[in-house]
Amino acid sequence: MNLANFSTTTLGYIIILIPLFIACSVQDSSNSSLNQTIPGEITIPYPTINNLAIEWSIQGDENLNGVVSVHFRENGTVEWNQGMSLRRVPAGDKENFSWKNKHSGSIFNLQPDTNYEIKLQLNDQDGGSAEQLIEAHTRPMPRYGAKAEIIELPAGNYDTLQTKSGTKEKPVVYRSTQGIAKFRSVDLRNKKWVFVEGIQIDNLVEDGIGIRMGGSQNCVVWHCTINADFGIVAYFPGAINSYISDNTLTGMGEWIPEIMGAHGQDYGATIGEGIQMTGAGNVICYNKVTGFRDCISTMEERPNSIHGGTGATEQISFDIHNNDVYMGLDDGIEADFCLSNVRVYNNRLTNCFVGLSSQPGLGGPTYFVRNAMYNIIHAAFKLKRDSYGDVVLHNTVIKVGAGLAGNEAGSDFTYFRNNLAIGGLTGGGIWGDYGAGKPYAAHIKGPGPNSSFDYDAVGVVDTVYVAMIGDKPFSEVEEHGIEDIDMFKVFDNVEFPLPPTPERATPDLRPLAGSRVVDAGIHIPNINDGFIGKAPDCGAYEAGQALPHYGPRARDNEE
Repeated sequence: MNLANFSTTTLGYIIILIPLFIACSVQDSSNSSLNQTIPGEITIPYPTINNLAIEWSIQGDENLNGVVSVHFRENGTVEWNQGMSLRRVPAGDKENFSWKNKHSGSIFNLQPDTNYEIKLQLNDQDGGSAEQLIEAHTRPMPRYGAKAEIIELPAGNYDTLQTKSGTKEKPVVYRSTQGIAKFRSVDLRNKKWVFVEGIQIDNLVEDGIGIRMGGSQNCVVWHCTINADFGIVAYFPGAINSYISDNTLTGMGEWIPEIMGAHGQDYGATIGEGIQMTGAGNVICYNKVTGFRDCISTMEERPNSIHGGTGATEQISFDIHNNDVYMGLDDGIEADFCLSNVRVYNNRLTNCFVGLSSQPGLGGPTYFVRNAMYNIIHAAFKLKRDSYGDVVLHNTVIKVGAGLAGNEAGSDFTYFRNNLAIGGLTGGGIWGDYGAGKPYAAHIKGPGPNSSFDYDAVGVVDTVYVAMIGDKPFSEVEEHGIEDIDMFKVFDNVEFPLPPTPERATPDLRPLAGSRVVDAGIHIPNINDGFIGKAPDCGAYEAGQALPHYGPRARDNEE
């Protein structure tokens, strides 16, 4: 290099560029380290009877491209089964709740009281890949044996059943097997290891509560008949590992437009809650719930003086499945303020103002899987208040107004696959203070940048076909979506619910063989492994398969 040819100006450029190069190198190195995953602790919070939650805490991965694959098998077996990949959940806070940076998800459809090996493979192209092998055990079905303290309740009319706690080895059982024991209410607050079986509760007065469970642990309520303004409640601090099954709950609601929606009670209507709980590890299954504001719901908001101490705890690992929900004047099933691994699946909902609610999801995942909804009015999926982490798979919807819709701008990390939705005309009605949305097949408002939609099937009845996801036509977003399906060629003898009042009977929403939704879905491990044909069908059911059992089972058939 000939230094004689260098000017002072050139030398100045070199001096300036050297620190710029160093700064850029430092910045690139910093970005690389922030994008690398640093694996942390793995936990299995609150195993339920048929499902397991997995939480893998991490640091880094700011570009959100880490992936955790899941395989599982029963201890002692050879073959591994594939599960859904865990959902990537960045740290966040909302509505006075916060959650950590993690991968989180569930393994579905497991056997009760069984040991499982779980193999997790973390892959991050920026660094930090790892493999972990862990073990977990599902909860047993609740049963009581010869050591239980059994208290037989004679037929008759009583006021409040005051209960006492048992232990795991010696639970206390209150049951009515000879005639009908009728109570005004049952108090399970702060009790442990108690069974309430086969009684009747009559408390159909304003604010009348059937069963109180706040502070309870490992309590069971099954095969009861509950007629009350509020059926079963577990207010703060909530219930842990409860099992609420095979009950028939009836409230005071009527299918009247004026009292529907969030403001229905402003019109002087007395509309309570069917099953309303906060806590963790709770299983709510095979119940028939009719005529409440929200038929099944978690709690909302942080407890404070405004909410009377009835707000939400850290709501995780709930299972809400195989319930028969009929006539929800606001929400059929409300999974609001849920932090992670709340699973709403295999439910049937008929005549509900809103089908499924996540308002908001707090990071998630909150799962809505294989729910069948008919005569829904305002929204099938109410994913609002910046809901994060909703996973919506294999649901069937038939409603007035917008079919595949119900969210609002600000919601993110939403994942839709294999849903079947029919929308249509509304008749111009207003229910409570709300309408049914535009007469579109799909109307997803402002989907967040980390959301994903594909393989859904949508259509409308008796109106021009329009389907939108954000500001784009459905076909531009859903590469494998099925458009403009004809409801009357998909279902056998199912009427479009216009007008939505008076209430309508529950139809059979299984698709017809050979219809366009058959073999139109995508394989989702651990969710639709047993599909028939070339691919899974869109919607809650496979064509030709038997309907699931919804609502109470016979007392000798609870497995």
